[in-house]
Amino acid sequence: MIRQRIYLFAVFFFALKLACAQSGGEPYDSLVVDYGAPKEYTIAGIKVTGTEFLDKDILIAISGIHVGDRIELPSLEASRALKNLWKQELFANVRIYIDSTDGDKAYLNYVVEERPRLSGFTFRGTTKSEENDLRDKIKLNRGKVLTDNVKVNTISTIRSFYAEKGYQNCDVNVKEVPDSTQKNSMLYYIYVDKGNRVKIDNIDFTGNVQVKTSKLHSLMKKTKENSMSPLSIFSLSRFQQKEYDADKAKIIEYYGTKGFRDARIISDSIYRNEKGNLNILINLAEGNKYYYRSINWVGNSKYSSPRLDSVLRIKKGDVYDEAQLQKRLSGDPRGDDVGSLYMDDGYLFFGVTPVEVGIQGDSVDIELRMHEGPQAIINRINIQGNTKTHEHVIRRSIRTLPGSKFSRADVIRSQREIATMGFFDPEKLDIKTDPHPENGTVDLTYVVEEKPSDQVELSAGWGGQGTGVIGSLGVRFNNFSAKGIFDKDSWSPLPSGDGQVFSVRFQSTGKRYQSFNIAFTEPWLGGKKPNSLNIGTYYSRYTNNLAYTDINFGRLTTVGGSIGIGKQLKWPDDFFTLISSVEVTNYNLKNYVTNFFISDGNALSISLKETFGRNSEGPDFLFPKWGSNFYISLALTPPYSLFSNKDYSTLPPAEKYKLVEFHKWKFLAEWYATVTGKLVLRLAAKGGYLGYYNPDIGLPPFERFQVGGDGLSQNYSLYGIDFIAQRGYEIYTPVAAPIFNKFTAELRYPFSTNPSAFIYGTLWAEAGNAWYSFDSYDPFDLNRAVGFGLRVYLPIFGTVGFDYGWPFDDPTKNLSGFSNFVKSGKFSIILGFEPE
Repeated sequence: MIRQRIYLFAVFFFALKLACAQSGGEPYDSLVVDYGAPKEYTIAGIKVTGTEFLDKDILIAISGIHVGDRIELPSLEASRALKNLWKQELFANVRIYIDSTDGDKAYLNYVVEERPRLSGFTFRGTTKSEENDLRDKIKLNRGKVLTDNVKVNTISTIRSFYAEKGYQNCDVNVKEVPDSTQKNSMLYYIYVDKGNRVKIDNIDFTGNVQVKTSKLHSLMKKTKENSMSPLSIFSLSRFQQKEYDADKAKIIEYYGTKGFRDARIISDSIYRNEKGNLNILINLAEGNKYYYRSINWVGNSKYSSPRLDSVLRIKKGDVYDEAQLQKRLSGDPRGDDVGSLYMDDGYLFFGVTPVEVGIQGDSVDIELRMHEGPQAIINRINIQGNTKTHEHVIRRSIRTLPGSKFSRADVIRSQREIATMGFFDPEKLDIKTDPHPENGTVDLTYVVEEKPSDQVELSAGWGGQGTGVIGSLGVRFNNFSAKGIFDKDSWSPLPSGDGQVFSVRFQSTGKRYQSFNIAFTEPWLGGKKPNSLNIGTYYSRYTNNLAYTDINFGRLTTVGGSIGIGKQLKWPDDFFTLISSVEVTNYNLKNYVTNFFISDGNALSISLKETFGRNSEGPDFLFPKWGSNFYISLALTPPYSLFSNKDYSTLPPAEKYKLVEFHKWKFLAEWYATVTGKLVLRLAAKGGYLGYYNPDIGLPPFERFQVGGDGLSQNYSLYGIDFIAQRGYEIYTPVAAPIFNKFTAELRYPFSTNPSAFIYGTLWAEAGNAWYSFDSYDPFDLNRAVGFGLRVYLPIFGTVGFDYGWPFDDPTKNLSGFSNFVKSGKFSIILGFEPE
């Protein structure tokens, strides 16, 4: 017992001495305490003095000693309470006193000295943009307790920030100044001298024989030499250890793709040169180049070895490439690999391990050890994250069904179908698998995140002299619910969630032009199959801007409507669709004196249109990265004149076109591919032809094509003309033509994939033209242009952007000489939609 008390005394005494050393003062007691003879007390009271901002009751609780506790004083309990308070890093000094005693009762006093708090901070030697970035990183908040660690972390964070930008010699000093306006508060003055950016002057390689030095430099994407080239402003020369290590790994990976499986970096050195910049020397050992000698399958029973060889597409004598082998086994993004072959047939638990079983000279023997496992059956399908879209709308697009075999292809297709709805952020789409090997089942969870999909359309453009500003106002509800109209609980603010589209649009240029249209689309008519229903009606009125009572007043009024049924086909595959529609349009003309064929009367057009197409774009229609889209359409009217005994060669125009007749062909072909990283290539071709049945009637004045311009005139539809935009040119077909071609090559790069503001830039080349007859048609006589553009997709407004293009073949401009070519550039605005 005596030894134990001596031990407790020693520990307590040491703890008090440690506290004194940290606080800079000596402890003292209000009463005389015999450290050699600890006495047991009941704690009758505890008070805290010296604190102004902290809750005293919380500090007492943190100490670990409570009123009513019976402890010895001095003791380990008191020492532990002292340590508990020090651990909070809130105090510059902490002491514990026995304030008084009453028999076996003791009253304690915690005397603390709070650390100063931060009242504000300011930078010196930084730019405004740097300050904004640094504030987010150093996380200095008003009222923060100031410790040595706070200052050290602040300095370290700022140095790291500038080191990432290439300022390796950045000097940071933090000066604390008492704030005279607040008690026990400090101001931080952060002085930054970032110095000059440390660049990499030279990167040298030794030991490389099979790979050129220029290729090794190109592999180092982030670690580059300082260059005097004007293009160097797009590729800063700076050193960052993480990026440097990643670039070295890329070099070894590249050697692996060329068969050099033993390639390694023997040594590398980074040193300062006489300018204070960096030089890097990398010493390589390439080793031998290896080839496949044999590839053998082990454990396969579902598919024969020759069948697997045909999918693997690696044969004896090919260069040994471990990365390519892994890709062909289970990592091909197109799903054309061995793993996909198995998983598309339910083998979720499939696995294959390549093992090098023999190496002789430059030859490698590979054994592919298979574990096929059982076929997995889908047990449950869960959907998470849909807050607006009804669950049945998502489930009807999913290709994976409970009770069916697991298929990787069906999972990927389901993900695409959900993304192309346009209701969810494609970057946040996720599919979670929860396999149960014990019973051969798997649960799938489709995770979605809603994004705004409804749009308000506000567009404007210049229509030329006499027309003025073209304006439009419309709303488009892309996730509408017609059924919810009759359910008052669905109005929040409008009924939504069934995936239907409802749009209303009004356009006007004053009394000269007005139009109105309304449309509705049900993508799943009947709710069981993806058969769409499209209904629309429209009205437009164009005048010559004269008063109605003026004798020269003229106008063209168009009234029409359409109804269409779309069907998803199963052959050749289910990316194909067939859309059948009927459109009725009545054109009423009064004193319409233009280059139009008729000036007074009515013209009625009733046409049947068939559109056959295939769309495999993915993963998002807003910014496709792969896939294709093509369609061919035929619109035709009944050949009224073939069943009439009239001599149409002698009839006046108003009588000829009373019943409009034509056949109209259009096609579109688009192809998307990811070039590298986020860079996407789009190639497109489109064309159209308008024909007639009776040569005595000829081509109708309606349904023709007008090429050129920015496409905003497409919103200004007067009499059934298709406006084909061509960047870099004004409209160069004053009289609409019956034939056109247009070709586009475009590089796209996304700057922001945020669904609230999707932004991408374009570099493009276009060529197109229109012809008035097949006799003059020449597919190589095209008007060419090149340019650049920017697109911003705002969910509520649609697509907003611009294009700037330079024409090569504009007959109205003198394009000879570079200066004339530059001056000929044309600026186009994109508002609300991407023009045709």
